[in-house]
Formats: sequence, structure tokens, C-alpha cells
Amino acid sequence: MNEEVQLVFEMTKEQMEKAINHLDNELNRIRAGKANIHILDGIIVDYYGAPTPLNQVSNISTPDAKTIMIQPWEKTMINPIEKALMNSNVGITPINNGEVIRLGIPQLTEERRRDLVKQVKNEGENARVSVRNSRRDANDEYRQMQKDGLSEDEAKTAEDRIQKLTDEYTEKVDKIVDAKEEDIMTI
Repeated sequence: MNEEVQLVFEMTKEQMEKAINHLDNELNRIRAGKANIHILDGIIVDYYGAPTPLNQVSNISTPDAKTIMIQPWEKTMINPIEKALMNSNVGITPINNGEVIRLGIPQLTEERRRDLVKQVKNEGENARVSVRNSRRDANDEYRQMQKDGLSEDEAKTAEDRIQKLTDEYTEKVDKIVDAKEEDIMTI
């Protein structure tokens, strides 16, 4: 097989893998009624004037299925962490006892579960669109190579391989979305 054709295939596979990783990251931030430290991933704390990720100024753990515990490495960081949590889109009021901050994960209502499932489906669709865009870009590249001398058979074989790859990654997206939906809908 032509080296250029293989290079385009590898780059396309890499792009599709990035779409899957992005989907995983986005779905980890959606809380499903269970304590999950990843819902705090995007939170930035003011650490002596420097914006710093929460997990770099504290220890974050889940002592039980309904609680996230944040233990700052320095006691002076309790208030800035609490302020960052209040300003975030986590939607949970922190409970501060002077040494640790606890976040009680509330039980999700049926309506909230449906909203979260819609959000999950939307993220899944974004990932599928990204995968299809990668396929389109690869096929455009192959058509250009064909104009530049690649045989029609090689171009067709390359496009078929890209379609198989697209189907494989679309199936991965569907499985990830289905698993997250089930997680959200499980009480």
C-alpha cells in the first residue's frame, strides 16, 4: 500500500481517537447522581494570584457514593476553593467545616435525568459529526491523490478502509453514549 495513503489513514484514525477522548472527557463532567471527582475537572482556584486547577491545591476523594471530599493542602486555601466551587457550574453548594469541604451529591429528579440524557446524546452527536468530518477529510485527500496519480483501485480500497474505520468509531461513540445514559437513568 502507498505510504501516503497509509499516512492519511493513520492521521484519520488519530483524529477519530481524539473525538472519542473528547467525548469521554465531556461525559465525565456530567454528574449521574453518584459522586465522581471528574465533575470538578474544570474548576480553577485562585492560588496566591495564580489561576490553578483544583486538583493541584487539594486532595479530592469520594468517601461514599453520595459525597465528594476536598481537602486543601493548605488551610488558607479553604475560602478560595469554596469561592471557586460557588462560582462554578457544578450546581452543588459546598459544606465547609474549616478543614475539609464536602459536596453532597443530590438525588437526581426524573426531569433532571432526562435533561442529562439529552446533554449526553448531544455530546454523542458532536462526536459522531467529528468522526464523519475526519472521514470526509480523508476521502477528499484520497481523491486529490487520485488526481495526482494514485490508481482508482487504490483510492477505492483506501476509501473502503476509511469507511470501516468510521463505522468502528461510530459504534464506539454509540456504546459510550448508551453506557452513560444507562448510568444516568439507574437510580
